[in-house]
Amino acid sequence: MPTGGMPDMSGMLAQVQAMQSQLVQAQQELAETELTGSAGGGLVTATISGTGELLNVTIAPQACDPEDTESLADLVVAAVRDANTKQQAVAAAKMGPLAGGLGGLGF
Repeated sequence: MPTGGMPDMSGMLAQVQAMQSQLVQAQQELAETELTGSAGGGLVTATISGTGELLNVTIAPQACDPEDTESLADLVVAAVRDANTKQQAVAAAKMGPLAGGLGGLGF
């Protein structure tokens, strides 16, 4: 704080604007990122965007047993969960440092 006890508002505004720019860039990078999870040794794969949108599910023919659709459903769920875990890690890596920066502004 400058002498007199008043915070440097122009400095804080510049920091907020820089963080906003970094946040927009990180969000754009996440939207362009694709992550793939798999289950059953690759029998089922799920691809999601960095924002968590399910983009694609691929099922190998040998995973399709008409007598055991429950196992196939379990593999799909596991593949989507695997992809979501990866997405959350990427999002935390990109967005986490930005959220931590708010503390330095006195918020």
